[in-house]
Amino acid sequence: MAVTNGNTAVLFQQSGGVGVITINNPPVNTLAREVRLSIAQLIGIAQSDQSIKAIVICGSGRNFCGGADIREFNTPDRQVRPMTRHLMNIIEDSTKPVVAAIHGPTLGGGLELAMGCHYRIVDSGAQLGLPEVHRGVVPGAGGTQRLPRLVGFRKGLEMVTSGIPIDAATALEAGLVDKVVTDVDLVEIAIAYATKLVEQRAQPRRTSKIEIDVSVADGEAMVAEARTALEKAARGMQAPFRCLESVSNTLTMSFEDGWAREAEISEVAVASDESRSLVHAFFAERQTPKIPDIPADIARREIKKVAILGAGTMGGGIAMSFANAGMSVTVIEASQENLDRGLGRIEANYEATRKRGRLSDTDMADRMSCIQGAVDMAAVADADLVIEAVFEDMEVKKSVFGGLDRLAKDGAILATNTSTLDVDAIAAVTKRPEDVLGLHFFSPANVMTLLEIVRAEKTSPDIIATVLDLCKKIVKTGVVVGVCDGFVGNRMLAPYFRQADFLVEEGALPQDVDRVIESFGFRMGPFRVYDLAGLDISWAIEKRRAETRPADERFSPLLERICELDRYGQKTGAGWYAYEDGRKAVPDPLIETMLTDRSAEMGINRRGISDEEIMQRCVYSLINEGAKILEENLAIRSSDVDVIWLHGYGFPRWRGGPMFYADTVGLPDVVATLDRFHAEWGDKWAPTALLRELAEAGSTFKEWDKTRG
Repeated sequence: MAVTNGNTAVLFQQSGGVGVITINNPPVNTLAREVRLSIAQLIGIAQSDQSIKAIVICGSGRNFCGGADIREFNTPDRQVRPMTRHLMNIIEDSTKPVVAAIHGPTLGGGLELAMGCHYRIVDSGAQLGLPEVHRGVVPGAGGTQRLPRLVGFRKGLEMVTSGIPIDAATALEAGLVDKVVTDVDLVEIAIAYATKLVEQRAQPRRTSKIEIDVSVADGEAMVAEARTALEKAARGMQAPFRCLESVSNTLTMSFEDGWAREAEISEVAVASDESRSLVHAFFAERQTPKIPDIPADIARREIKKVAILGAGTMGGGIAMSFANAGMSVTVIEASQENLDRGLGRIEANYEATRKRGRLSDTDMADRMSCIQGAVDMAAVADADLVIEAVFEDMEVKKSVFGGLDRLAKDGAILATNTSTLDVDAIAAVTKRPEDVLGLHFFSPANVMTLLEIVRAEKTSPDIIATVLDLCKKIVKTGVVVGVCDGFVGNRMLAPYFRQADFLVEEGALPQDVDRVIESFGFRMGPFRVYDLAGLDISWAIEKRRAETRPADERFSPLLERICELDRYGQKTGAGWYAYEDGRKAVPDPLIETMLTDRSAEMGINRRGISDEEIMQRCVYSLINEGAKILEENLAIRSSDVDVIWLHGYGFPRWRGGPMFYADTVGLPDVVATLDRFHAEWGDKWAPTALLRELAEAGSTFKEWDKTRG
């Protein structure tokens, strides 16, 4: 029978003396309001029914329980009793043994639910963990108090602060579960297990009563060690340290006191900008495939064979992305020598992964078998998708697409991997511009998850839908953007780098700018990025842009002057920094002298520049350019801009992306700062009309997105 106040979110049936509670809330059985209420009600019914001697809790569909419903965060439903944390205690307080039958991904509140049960049986394919830290929060349903008692303090500390799940075998070894089963009816096994407990007169085994396995002194040493590691790995974040605090309370507090303190820490975390930002990022990523003018049921094109033109670093990485998904790839080069070099690089990349233990011999062989080579462009003839990854020059690109137009089969998708060039101009050299689009992979393409899908003026809608589906297969986050110089990501990058250049002309040093931006949360500041990417590449792009740059747009010549010294970054051992051991960036007196000379040349008295000004000039330039992009309809939603910067440019995820960060600062404050910069430095700082309009209306980019579909 179903007992759910009129719905079937939780089912109940009796098998012999065992009451079976089944969570039936697809797609992932979250602990939504009605689920919590129903489980608590059914536990009460089972307690009062003398014919029921034990209880099994299980989940229908693909998993046991997906934990808290993220859609209820910061809503009244989350506060409805029993809250998730109270439900776990209701289960643990049962006077009859409760067995959890766990399968599939069992994370967060799902694992906390299982730990509230007295015994746990798990399918061999399950994953168990507490990933709340990745959403900027703390396990708030007793997880920080129960997990260390089950798996040991050190293991509990590691799992809670990292959020990394473990498999069934590891869970059994750690003591998190009692039994692992394979290829059997899990629920039937759990019923039999519960029946045996009754026959053996086993009592409820309450996790909250287990003693912590280390002394206070040893535990505190482990906490200090973990804190040191987090200060490096989680710079700027708060959630990992909140998790650390809550787990460490198990050393000195009773379960009841630690549980109460966990709730206080959790509530602060849930209300934080960090949590709001991470939740925003979660939903923003799921929004990108939704294109307002493309029906969800539009027919897709079949993609079985892929051809890549160019076996360089980018072409090879793209080929690996498809081979990793088991797709057939042909890599085409102009000469056998270049082809052999490119295929050798691919094999070396796979071999390095294999040596690190992250790829088996069989998997490596399977992936290499997916990749073939050719030195004749005619090899594109049977490809369903052709991706050009040749030199970033418009005439070269046009020549390649002219050839593809003649050689590719009808219906093939023709894509350019250009990072800045006009996709409409490239498409125009073909007789089938409707089959052309941009697929801007990010380097290294086999690692980076972002794919800018550049929709040209005549690109057919079914191609966009096809590629968005393909992104799932090759594990990329695809974002649809329009045609302009640099598209979305690189267009925004230009003023960001420009401000970095201006800051060092005015008085800052590269290491000052990088320190501030890295403290903000970026993994690398702009000058370290310059050096990693190669200054020669940036120089080539700037020389091309100089041909069309407005006369009133000032550009620093510093990049050119550094490149003229053959300082191209890490690959030459010197760029904005000198490099020790090839990778360690060291401030270089030569650069400081160059900056001093440049300031004197401009008549600038170098000044001390505050960290706040450095941050605002770099980050607010991103925000303002992002708003211009939205005004020009080059991105569908502000959240799409955020996803691009989270996945392609290292913007700190815990700040949500540049546009959501602007919302958290407050758009009126952002506009006031831009107005101040505008008064001091001119029109390039003028706030966009959209930004000012939203600020004056007391609105946000997030609210504006709701009007976009």
